[in-house]
Order: sequence, then C-alpha cells, then structure tokens
Amino acid sequence: MVLAGCSDKSSDGGGGGNTDLSIQPVVQLDTQGKAVAQTDAGAAADPAGDGKAKCAPQTIAMAGPLTGGNSALGINIINGVKLALDQHNKANPDCQVAVKQFDTEGKPQIASGVIPSIVSDPSIVALVGPTFSGETKATGQILSEAGLPTLTASATNPTLTENGWKTFFRGLGNDNSQGPAVANYLTGEKGFKKICVVQDNTDYGAGLAQAFITAAGAAADPSCAVSVKEGDKDFSAAVSKLSAAKPDAIFYAGYYAEAAPFVQQLRSGGVTSVFVSADGSNDPEFVRQAGSSSKDALLSCPCSPAPEKFATEYKALNGQAPGVYSVEGYDLTTILLKGIDSGKVTRAELLDYVRNYDGAGVARQYKWGPTGELANIQIWMYEVK
Repeated sequence: MVLAGCSDKSSDGGGGGNTDLSIQPVVQLDTQGKAVAQTDAGAAADPAGDGKAKCAPQTIAMAGPLTGGNSALGINIINGVKLALDQHNKANPDCQVAVKQFDTEGKPQIASGVIPSIVSDPSIVALVGPTFSGETKATGQILSEAGLPTLTASATNPTLTENGWKTFFRGLGNDNSQGPAVANYLTGEKGFKKICVVQDNTDYGAGLAQAFITAAGAAADPSCAVSVKEGDKDFSAAVSKLSAAKPDAIFYAGYYAEAAPFVQQLRSGGVTSVFVSADGSNDPEFVRQAGSSSKDALLSCPCSPAPEKFATEYKALNGQAPGVYSVEGYDLTTILLKGIDSGKVTRAELLDYVRNYDGAGVARQYKWGPTGELANIQIWMYEVK
C-alpha cells in the first residue's frame, strides 16, 4: 500500500519563514511499541456496494467541531463521511443517504445542547461522532438511552467504554493503547532516557498523559511535568522549566490549537528537545500554524494514513488533502451504508448490525467487543518532515 502523507504542504511561516513540511507516516506499532505490518487497503469494504441497493431516503448525522480552534479535526471527519456517501449515492440511485451536520465546536457544553436535537429527529438513524472525548463523555448517556448507533472516529479517552452505554462504538484505539505504544517506542526504539510530559486540562489530555506516564516509567520525569489549559497562548513559564530540565523529549498531551504556539515558543526559547504529541496535534493545521518549528516533531495516532487512491478521491471531492481521522470517518460511514443497503433502516436494526459487524476497512479490521472497543488495535507514528 502506497501511503500518502496526512497533510498538504505548509507555506505558513509562523515558526520562522516559509516551510515545505508535511506529516508523513513512519511506522505502525503494536501497544508494546514494536513495528507491525500495515493493513491491506485493497480488501476494504466499498461504500458503493453492488449498486443494487433499494431504500427510502435515509439520514445519518455527524457531530463535532466544524468551527473554532480545533475545527480541522471535525472537518477531516465530515469530509470522510461525505466521500463515502458520494460514492454510495452515485452507485445506488434507488437508495440515497444524506448527512446532517451538527457543529459542537468540540465543547461539552455546546454538545450537550446539540445532541438532544439529534436524538429527537426521527429521520436520523445513526451518528458519526461525537469527535472529542469531553463532548462524548457529556452526551453518551443521552445517545445510549435514545438507542442511536454512535460511531466515533476520534474520541480516545479510555473511560468512555466504561459507562455501560449500549450504542457507543470506538472506531480506533483508545489512549490506554496509544499512550503505552508511544512511551515504549520512545524509550525503546528511540532510546530516550528523560521525557517531560506536558498535559492540558481536557478529558483527552489527562487520560492520554496518565497512560503515557504509567508506561514510560522512570523515563517520565515528574520534576519537569507541566500542566497547561485549553486556550492558553503564553507558555513562557513552561518553556523556562523545560529549558532548565534539558530532556531528551517533550510529550505534549493536548490539541493542536495549543501545541502549535507551544512548540514555537519552545524553539524560540532555545529548547531543542524532540517534540512529541499525539492524535490531537496530528493535523495539517499543526504544521501550518507552527511553521518551521514543527520540523522533526513526532506525532502518534491510532488513526491510519490515507492510501494514495483514497487521498486522490478525497481531495477531488473536498478540495483538500485528508487529515487525521479522515479515513476513519469514511470507514465508519461505509459500515452504516452497508447496513442500510442490507435493509437495516431503523436505529435498532442498525445498532444490531454494527454490534455484529466484522469486516475490513481502509484503515483496519472493524469488529467490536461488548463495550464498543475494537478487537484489534494498532498505533501509527508520524513525523513532520
């Protein structure tokens, strides 16, 4: 499989002059941080199916940040959803499926107002989303009680599958797999002895940081741990602390809206430690906003890179290259479309279909356990270069 990078070339010079950088896949890891073979995209389910599907018009929903500081992550997903729908609807004139988009800005308080309007719309048979862990935590019970199949392409906090929800399916690995995989890769393959962990105050950042610290053991130095807040722009105190600590690497658990100015301020402050972050930062916007300061950053993700054919089709439809979670948005929509094409057109029928699904997607094999976690997990490492 030929892999396409997860970003367009960046020409924003925020980190010191124009850059010609993009996020490129490096290696797929198991949870022990060891390299494993990648999935064969050629075996993936095709949303077009056999072109013979018949159904009354159907509607699915997508909920996530479509505006705001981290909107690129939601836009990546909705564009993946749109590609699957476009391929399906062109091939199946007698079974048309639409998507209704709901903007949460990725914020729990906004999602808490949006999700009730989704579950109360009888035309909506399934949801791709929510996008972030915090908004999912705030609304998962509502979605479960409504019996609405809820397939997230991106919410990775491990505790989301511990709430007894009956309709939640995570379309990628959680942070209890991502954190250890990255920690083991950095301490093993990279040989880093001293890592300073920086975490933001979101459910995502806290869960990821804890999983990383536990797996990194003595390499995660508590004396140089730093906490920041979502929305922070001035990181001077953190830069001073990290400059004095001189770690081999800095692991940032948070989103790109803060990671980009943070790495800029690290570099302008003379901190040369390897900058490492995870799926919340693994987006073209991180490179665009951080500019040349993003060079050589290592970024993990339980998401998969886009194969060349997928990337070409995605860009032709959406006018931009795929990013983090684009493939997952496409795959999860494809699963819902296969269910609809097979005659499962109520929430209850689709829920049962997803619960028993076992098939290959572009990114991976999709088969869920009783709590909505995937049966098989891998993590990708990427590098900005």
